Amino acid sequence: MIYLDHAATTEPHEEVIAAMQPSLEDHYCNPSAIYATAEADAVHNARTAVADLLSTSARNIVFTGGGSEADNLALKGAVDAADGQHVVTTTIEHSAVVETANWLGDHGIDVTRVTPGRDGRVDPADVAAAIQPDTAVVSVMHANNETGVIQPLEAIGEITDEHDVVFHSDTVQSAGKIPIDVDALGLDLASLSAHKFYGPKGVGALYVRDGIELEPIIHGGGQERGLRSGTENVPGIVGMGKAAELAVEDLAERRERLAELRDELVATLQTETDATLVGHPDRRLPGYAMMGFPELSGADLVQAFADRDIAVSSGSACHSNDRSPSRVLMEMGIDTNLAFGAVRFSLGRNTAREDIQYVKDQLGHVLEEARR
Repeated sequence: MIYLDHAATTEPHEEVIAAMQPSLEDHYCNPSAIYATAEADAVHNARTAVADLLSTSARNIVFTGGGSEADNLALKGAVDAADGQHVVTTTIEHSAVVETANWLGDHGIDVTRVTPGRDGRVDPADVAAAIQPDTAVVSVMHANNETGVIQPLEAIGEITDEHDVVFHSDTVQSAGKIPIDVDALGLDLASLSAHKFYGPKGVGALYVRDGIELEPIIHGGGQERGLRSGTENVPGIVGMGKAAELAVEDLAERRERLAELRDELVATLQTETDATLVGHPDRRLPGYAMMGFPELSGADLVQAFADRDIAVSSGSACHSNDRSPSRVLMEMGIDTNLAFGAVRFSLGRNTAREDIQYVKDQLGHVLEEARR
């Protein structure tokens, strides 16, 4: 299979699998036990590696059960700790933030949702205008999971700093794909998920800046500095740490190569079909392209590609069975006809030029099938 759906998940790196093996076979002790030095050291080393991915310190990393849990902890925890009554977010967030904001709204919190422009980017001025005296947290994703468009976090971070408001970003899609410096971006909280950068599923992390107070959403033994109780998932954490380490090592080379392959694919699609690139042409993740095919169904196109052994998506993997136009694209103001025919291509570390050539070769057959 030609796998071009890395925005949905990634294949665990072979070195990640090997790194996890000792924690599954030999180092199985509870890392909180006095005698479990190997397990505790493994968790510490992984924490350091994940911190390096964000250019921060190990003490600022809290391990969670995934990106969605990290988003929940960030928003609910910040609101509870600040006793705030208002949250600012955007209309194009991942469901983990959207549904958490909805839950807060159902429990008496006022939520302001900022709409992006047609290029998929939020205007920092709109975020500034949305902040109120009782705003507890502003949450703006780093890169969108459907379009790959990167948000102007640095400018938004300056605004939240001026207003002394906690700034959270869902960096699940961007971590391990582009350089992230949480200080440069002005972030107080940042969510990550290991399986998006060739680590295992079921483990994530939340970056928490020094001095930021959060109320936990899971109570128990007080692990992870009291912010995430429950015995640590040592194999998963070790895998995440190794994945982070590997991501840092080849990030520059991978970023350049995938951007080049993506541009080649986009150029072919725009030349040989009437497809349109959705979102900002440059401010996007390397390897990501959301293409709109007018007069066609994205779901039918995805099936036609699959019939040719090519894995792509019509949007978020969390809603892959939904045949309605993408919520994100509609919020961007994309024409319904174009949004209905949207297909997401997301390349990864093993994507080769031969894979892109195969997609080119099969394109005519795919379009013919989708039109039936």
